[in-house]
Amino acid sequence: MGLSAGLDFEAKLFAKPDAARLLERELSKPGYKPRTIAIGTNTDPYQPIEKEWRIMRQILEVLSAANHPVTIVTKSALIMRDIDILADMAEKGLARAALSVTTLDRRLARLMEPRAATPTRRLEAVRALSEAGIPTAVLASPMIPALNDHELERILDAGAAAGAKEASYILLRLPLEVSPLFRDWLLRNYPDRYRHVMSLIRSMRGGKDYDAEFGKRMKGAGPYAWQIARRFELTAKKLGLTRRSASLNTDLFVPPSGHGVQLSLL
Repeated sequence: MGLSAGLDFEAKLFAKPDAARLLERELSKPGYKPRTIAIGTNTDPYQPIEKEWRIMRQILEVLSAANHPVTIVTKSALIMRDIDILADMAEKGLARAALSVTTLDRRLARLMEPRAATPTRRLEAVRALSEAGIPTAVLASPMIPALNDHELERILDAGAAAGAKEASYILLRLPLEVSPLFRDWLLRNYPDRYRHVMSLIRSMRGGKDYDAEFGKRMKGAGPYAWQIARRFELTAKKLGLTRRSASLNTDLFVPPSGHGVQLSLL
């Protein structure tokens, strides 16, 4: 759309008001085979504007009515609004959620994610989802060397205390135009750490700001990346966050037949 990856990405949003109707039509197609739909892996479905548009809730209503499995990744506490739908789905083995927690430091959180839910609110969401019977994971993401990676164990501990049953982490990714944006942010907010942080990042990315090679882009490579991975493994094991949930249920799927379904010509 010709937008920048900076403020444009955050301030100029595109909505698909008929998303639920289109989804219902797709699910009703002859021969459709249900597989878990992952929502939030690209753009957070619970951005603040969702309070007004309620597109995500409409989508969940369609999925729930069809008994279609779904996983959600978000950093927003707004997901708690939809616990009523998700709890019913989870009881049938149809729903899982994951909350991304970047830091427990309020100041760093405000600098890095000024329009996102606070760390405390995200952990409240983990607790509320877990108590409602919705399998919930905590994602320590993104981990940035010499900036927030020292919090890895604390984030996992806080997630486990809130009821999370699984955990994961992702190393900071700086593809394409994201790299200069991050470097500019780092230089403005942490000028004393700039060289050290970028040096460590490049040491895990083959000397570059980013390496998109499959198997490396999420975790990196090299001694420092290895150290982060071992710390995660040990802490997750100690906290019991290594359990992998069973696959979500696809056997209950019932094709929609509501108003959003396009009728076949006779």
